[in-house]
Order: sequence, then structure tokens, then C-alpha cells
Amino acid sequence: MDSNLGILLKSMLKKHSLSMRKLSARTGIDTATISRIVNGKQPAKLSHLKQFAEHLHIPLEKLVEATFIDGNEPSREPLSDIHHSVNTIQEVLASSYLLDQKYTTERVQQELEKYEQYAQTAEGNQMIHDDFRTKVEQVNGTGPFIEQLKQMFEKYCHEDTSEHERAVLGSGLLYFISSVDIIPDYLFPLGYLDDAIAVQLVLQRLSQNNHPA
Repeated sequence: MDSNLGILLKSMLKKHSLSMRKLSARTGIDTATISRIVNGKQPAKLSHLKQFAEHLHIPLEKLVEATFIDGNEPSREPLSDIHHSVNTIQEVLASSYLLDQKYTTERVQQELEKYEQYAQTAEGNQMIHDDFRTKVEQVNGTGPFIEQLKQMFEKYCHEDTSEHERAVLGSGLLYFISSVDIIPDYLFPLGYLDDAIAVQLVLQRLSQNNHPA
């Protein structure tokens, strides 16, 4: 059976009277690559989907949704650090009408403030120690920010970490552990945005504390 993404792309090519070769000329994507994506033989990268969205005049989120229905995730080029990861996801968000980035960031900040207080309680501390590794296993140990979160957990558990740093780190860990995300994780890649912002805000706070003005 054809993939949902393939069916959608074929219909848009027909609608605009475009061949794969012509789409290749417009997007700069090799014709053979387009053919493999359309026929479900190769996963599409986010960069591919963005080009398809622009030149086939279709909302990017529809293409992303189609890849999800197929049971795939748009593959991404390797990302070297947390900031590149955030920027990649925010690029997709900027092309989507589904979410408001400023509103999302403010909501994440509000949740982190709540979790920072909770992290300083015995119950919050126990939750972090009991549930962090389980949550990592639930996401199969993969994701744009798992390595940063693991490092945060190690620092949280280190005996030399100050109480203030532990509270800040704990807020990010509790946000990750919590099942109540502002953006559902299944809405890839947008679903990772609030986790990305949470990690970034935590790292920024720690950096500011270590390098006061």
C-alpha cells in the first residue's frame, strides 16, 4: 500500500501539473530521492518536507502529520548541541499555525517555577530518583535532549551540587518526567518543543548563576 505521505505528495504533484523531475529542479532535491520518498522507500527529512511544503503550496504540518500516520518520524540531520536542536524544532513551529511560540515559552517557564518548588520537597526529590530512568526507557533512550537530561540528572544527584542548582535542575527533570506536557510528545516534531525549551531555560539559568554580571 502507498504511504499517506506518498499519496499526499502525488496528489499535490497532479494538482500543480508537476513531474518529480520538475519538483526536483525547483527544490534542489534529487529526483531519485523524491521518488523514493513518494514511494515510501526512504524517510523524508525535515528539510525535504519544508521544500515540498513551499513548492507544492501545502501546510508543513500536513506533511508532518502524514509521516506520523505512516508510523514514521521525519528524519533529521545530526544536531551537535541543544541550541541547534531547539532552533530546528522552532523552524518547524514558525511554519505552523498550530502553536504560538511566545505563549508556549511563557507556559513552560510557569511550569518550571512550580516544579522548582516541588523539587525542593522530599516527595519531589523521590519522584526524580524513582521515575527519571523509567521515563528515559519509555522514550527508548532517544530524543533531541536525552543526553542533556542525563547530564542534568547526574549533576542533580551529585553531592557537591548546591541546593539552588539542584532545585533548578530538578525543575527541568520533573517537567520531563511529568506526563502533562504543554505540547503532546506524539506531535512530532512540535511535541518536543516544550521539552526543548524547558532544558534550554534550565541550562541558561545555571549558566547565568555561574557567570554573574
